[in-house]
Amino acid sequence: MMNYKEIKPIDLNESTFRLIGHDWMLVTAAHNSRVNTMTASWGGFGVLFNKNVAYIFVRPQRFTKEFVDGSDRFSLTFFDQSFKKELSYLGTASGKDEDKISKAGLTTLYLGETPYFEEVTNSYK
Repeated sequence: MMNYKEIKPIDLNESTFRLIGHDWMLVTAAHNSRVNTMTASWGGFGVLFNKNVAYIFVRPQRFTKEFVDGSDRFSLTFFDQSFKKELSYLGTASGKDEDKISKAGLTTLYLGETPYFEEVTNSYK
């Protein structure tokens, strides 16, 4: 995982209300050799039957939904405020119409089969 340090959910000190509701996140999945992402400001983290979980909601009309539904994995990526412009763009443009990830200046990397973005390494440290 490049220069990443694993943070166990129990050790997370960030406010999930701020991370998701204010700072936003990217929901990203790969399907049929393609990757798509969308900005989200809803979802959450918790514990369900003694298991740590993350949950998201994707409207059926969103192009990203077929990627999330077609994959066993997806990533939730959190950036600092310096990426707000990119996150706003990724939430309004459709990956069906263009390569919005490249246009936003993000670089897709993989951890196994799970896509995420290289630029997050310079965010939240």
